[in-house]
Amino acid sequence: MDAQPRCFRVVANARAGSVLEAGVDVFARRIADAFAAAGCRAEVELLPPRLLHDHLRAAVADEAMIPVIAGGDGTINGALPILVSGGRPVAVLPLGTVNVLGRDLGLVGTLEQQIAAICRGSAVAIDVGSVDGRLFHSISGMGFFSLMARQREYARRRFPFSRLVAFLFAASRSILFTRPISVEMEIGGERRAVEADAVLVTVNRFDGADWRRDRLDGGVFEIHILDTGGLLSRAKAAVSMLRGSWRSSRHLISLTGTSVTLTRRDKRRGHVTFDGEVERRAGALGYRLLPGALRVIAPPREA
Repeated sequence: MDAQPRCFRVVANARAGSVLEAGVDVFARRIADAFAAAGCRAEVELLPPRLLHDHLRAAVADEAMIPVIAGGDGTINGALPILVSGGRPVAVLPLGTVNVLGRDLGLVGTLEQQIAAICRGSAVAIDVGSVDGRLFHSISGMGFFSLMARQREYARRRFPFSRLVAFLFAASRSILFTRPISVEMEIGGERRAVEADAVLVTVNRFDGADWRRDRLDGGVFEIHILDTGGLLSRAKAAVSMLRGSWRSSRHLISLTGTSVTLTRRDKRRGHVTFDGEVERRAGALGYRLLPGALRVIAPPREA
């Protein structure tokens, strides 16, 4: 008797850039056809953001199917409480601009190639970060990175016709308007005070030059402190991030720890990013690691 095909229930953000470019109906058919071509079956729901979480809860509760959340890093971030508390393996289908989590899981190439990889994949446990219960899967930060995230969202609305133009617009404004922040840090019991353009906390280490994590279950935070000391230096640092040479920047210090606390010394509410989503926060930010808190479908590793 032939084995039954794996069945997936895809809950997708209808406002994702890839969906808007293709059209909702066309993109839904493309997803379903790609799963079928890979020997799987899929039910596809493309929904406005306000309906995503209710439908995702239903997908997680449906044990006959494997739930899939489709969208960018921010969409996945917003779904983390549902995915973590559900305790079931879930699949991620990256539809955003950067797709940090999807890329680090090994989901690269065309949409069809990513879906084929999901169909071949199996569940792995990955670490998640928490700031006073606010979850994030990859990156949280303040300063330049927070401003860049805010400017990027504004630029996407202003320049929907070109991602490159939107990025350049956001980067230029971020370079011009970033102001240094003074932060008290406690990492592994060691205290230090820093004044920097940005402080970034990542779940596990970024390896090499191009913002990639080789391991998602390493059980450690990496804390990056960017202190450029001026407009020109900040512009050079932004270019180095774009070109992938940021690791060699003399303006960057990277540390590791299993917990970290960040406190703005001016005590004001400031913008903090969580996987590209921006919130205003005041007081100490206590970062805690949740090892293996999320089970996701990852394609088999290359031998």
